[in-house]
Amino acid sequence: MAIATYSTTGTKATTAAKLDAAVFGVTVKNHELLKAAYTMYLANGRENLAVTKTRGLVSGGGKKPWKQKGTGRARFGSSRVPIWRGGGITFGPTGQENYSKQMNLKAKRLAVRQALSLAQDAGKIKVVEAFSTMENKTKDMVSFLTKIEATGTILCVVAVKDASKERATQNIQKLKVVNATYLNVYDILNADTIVFDKDALKAVSNWLGEQN
Repeated sequence: MAIATYSTTGTKATTAAKLDAAVFGVTVKNHELLKAAYTMYLANGRENLAVTKTRGLVSGGGKKPWKQKGTGRARFGSSRVPIWRGGGITFGPTGQENYSKQMNLKAKRLAVRQALSLAQDAGKIKVVEAFSTMENKTKDMVSFLTKIEATGTILCVVAVKDASKERATQNIQKLKVVNATYLNVYDILNADTIVFDKDALKAVSNWLGEQN
């Protein structure tokens, strides 16, 4: 599978890059797998911040509201029971819940292959010889992305993500840089343009190719 390649200056290179058909040419038959991988990413990144107080944690309520018998009202031993206003919460979140999801390694890799294949079919993938402009200023990176017509939400896939690439891209809205072996279904499906450098393509093929 050949695809046009851009040089470091943003012009089309004379030689085209080759995409691994085992990674970018997969027939997508299991959309439920993609959905499971997508929701797993969201669930595993979820912060467990919601905490409620039970009747034992709510302050006050130590005194019995009224005597046990003779009032004609229901028996209560505390004003902090869940059915009273200001009382504790029954079965509320404690902050100890585990929302994470799991998926076996084979299924994860197949899901990433399917997501990349859908992106290739939609024409979202672009290949550059190298991200040398990333070593320079943010302005140079923005100019480079404009030349190669990378628009919308952009995902840049590199073989090695280092501090200089972070500095050059961290102030660009809707752009994310990831290591090739850290690709995930969530980022791939949400991207409008996915830009690989040639070293990243090799890394992805080694990670997700036929031998895996």
